[in-house]
Amino acid sequence: MSANPYERNLDKNDANFVQLTPLSLLRRTAKVHPNRTAIIHGELRRTWLETETRCRRLASALQKRGLGVGDTVALMAPNIPEHIEATLAVPMIGAVLNSVNIRLDARAIAFILNHGEAKLLLTDREFSGVIAEALELAEKKPIVIDIDDALAHGGELIGEATYEDLLAEGDPDFVYTGPDDEWDAITLNYTSGTTGDPKGVVYSHRGAYLNAIGNAITWSLPHYPVHLWTLPMFHCNGWCLPWTITGMAGTHVCLRRVEAKAIFEAIVAHKVTHLSGAPIVMSFLINAPDEVTSALDHPVKMMTAGAAPPAAVIGAIEQLGFEVIHTYGLTEVYGPSVVCEWTPEWNELPADERAKLKGRQGVEYALQERLTVMDPDTMEEVPADGKTIGEIMIRGNIVMKGYLKNPKTTEKSFAGGWFHSGDLAVMHPNNYVEIKDRSKDIIISGGENISSIEVEGVLYKHPAIQAAAVVARPDEKWGETPCAFVELKPGASVEAEDIIQFCRDNLAKFKCPRHVVFVELPKTSTGKIQKFVLRERARQV
Repeated sequence: MSANPYERNLDKNDANFVQLTPLSLLRRTAKVHPNRTAIIHGELRRTWLETETRCRRLASALQKRGLGVGDTVALMAPNIPEHIEATLAVPMIGAVLNSVNIRLDARAIAFILNHGEAKLLLTDREFSGVIAEALELAEKKPIVIDIDDALAHGGELIGEATYEDLLAEGDPDFVYTGPDDEWDAITLNYTSGTTGDPKGVVYSHRGAYLNAIGNAITWSLPHYPVHLWTLPMFHCNGWCLPWTITGMAGTHVCLRRVEAKAIFEAIVAHKVTHLSGAPIVMSFLINAPDEVTSALDHPVKMMTAGAAPPAAVIGAIEQLGFEVIHTYGLTEVYGPSVVCEWTPEWNELPADERAKLKGRQGVEYALQERLTVMDPDTMEEVPADGKTIGEIMIRGNIVMKGYLKNPKTTEKSFAGGWFHSGDLAVMHPNNYVEIKDRSKDIIISGGENISSIEVEGVLYKHPAIQAAAVVARPDEKWGETPCAFVELKPGASVEAEDIIQFCRDNLAKFKCPRHVVFVELPKTSTGKIQKFVLRERARQV
């Protein structure tokens, strides 16, 4: 018998221990708020009871077709109701949802279908062309079900049935409980794969549940938020926000295409309270015509993550009436799990200083355990002096299970008991982390490290520049020098020398770009600028 009295006859049982899963959030909301609006899509309106019933039907239909625990259901769709339903329903039978990036080419999609061993594919008709090509390349063909969305542009039905046909096969009273083990996989998300094939990041029910709750705490979400989907739901499962908004009995406002006019119209029409997206979405909003931006008639809270938003961008978006919360994360940590947590005393600072502070990545989520900056070779923490650069390391329950079928990379990413982010940063005296660059994006010129983010922050202040990216360009004398790629605002005109001089007026000379290239910046479907493309182009400048 144990010497510890708290271990005697106090065992886990069905009454006092339940496996954590975000499915419980749907169950509660549908029971407590059955008639509240769950989804808005064009003219479509659905309540939470209707949404849960459709999810039950979908889960039941999948099970009748032979899918179960550990089977992969792939999904190719934009931000539409079916994407939300699949996120909620597929885990009901223990299956794993693999939301595919809708901007991938056929080869990449075929790789994902093969690697993830998809047994069934739900695909929006608008993507029938690329999906048909991918299926030709796939080694094993999944069952194909068409999503025939009324707002889709073109495309054909290429599957054996439609999504609505599939739902009709299902039982509206299907009983779902949750996983036998909260460590079971819930979703599979593939990284961008800029150098070779993408890696499959596996999430657990436990991690998804904790990050969903973490979002609510971090964002101070009230009951019944109205969330506009400008963030792609396929990106880290929409940062776990499908589960978060569901848990708060909120309303999902769907948006097939991210365009400034459509965003402002949706905000006004549906009284949107919250939206989320990469910094590029902020640029869309800032650079929209005055007649579009003037329509905003109430404040909106915006969560942004990705590359650090330049202070000038944060300042401009807040002038439009958006209250920005800056978060940080990676696919491997369920999207955002770090936040630049605001403190009341910062409200008294000048606007430019507030914007600068908001550009920092910050501190760990309340439900993430540890965030620090370490020397990746010694695994020792760097001094909290705001100067010494190391690598961001994260530890906690909101970290992936690992990479699917890739034990070597998984082991490397978890070396020393920490997740290695690959982001170079400093730790400030107040324990807030600030990224200086991706390890592959740092520019080393004449032995000096130059942060591309710092240079970009200056470029964004130029009145003619809409977007900017800085990469290393090979140089015989210095090894590397900064090369700036800039996208001008509509109607703007400026010479390269003027931009270089602007940088010299605001930066140390060695940090200034030697070359400026005017382009439309290449971006991923999540709004991230594709620096690997620009690095190759810089070699030709």
